[in-house]
Amino acid sequence: MEKSSNNPVRFSFFPKPIKNTIPSARFTLADAYRYITGPMARQATQELRLQPTVKDARTFKAANFDYVTFSGLFSKRSESALITHSGLLCLDFDHLENLEEVRQQLLNDEYLETQLLFTSPSGNGLKWIIEIDLSQASHLDYFLGIQNYLMHEYHLHVDPSGKDICRACFLPHDPNCYINPKQL
Repeated sequence: MEKSSNNPVRFSFFPKPIKNTIPSARFTLADAYRYITGPMARQATQELRLQPTVKDARTFKAANFDYVTFSGLFSKRSESALITHSGLLCLDFDHLENLEEVRQQLLNDEYLETQLLFTSPSGNGLKWIIEIDLSQASHLDYFLGIQNYLMHEYHLHVDPSGKDICRACFLPHDPNCYINPKQL
């Protein structure tokens, strides 16, 4: 699914906290890249990684991170409030022991072209954004098929939350975020 630079893919941006379900902007992948590589979430990301417990980290993240819904534009964050699907799928890999190896595997995959790839707010996971063609299969079918492919090809466990079209994805600071050059 090729989008021209004149008509970039758009999805909803929500200011913190997570309890806010009303978007404030429409983002492109280039906007997300600039946000992630820029200073906006630097301090929150550093503080999150210093939290003493998983519970503390979860609470801190929910209160201190802006987020997006990569899979679509919404009037509010609810599947029933979907305005339009973006044609993007966000896959989440948690608790990776070999983060850089997995990063390279995803970037070099011969079948799935990376649109955006960044380290998760916790620092031990990855968020991988790819395009999907909804004229070929549903969001859920793509998710399940790609989840199965990644398990068989790379022995990677995908967080099942990606099957949810309105799933929130927190935007951390990652100066090494990758963006597909065609998105700039």
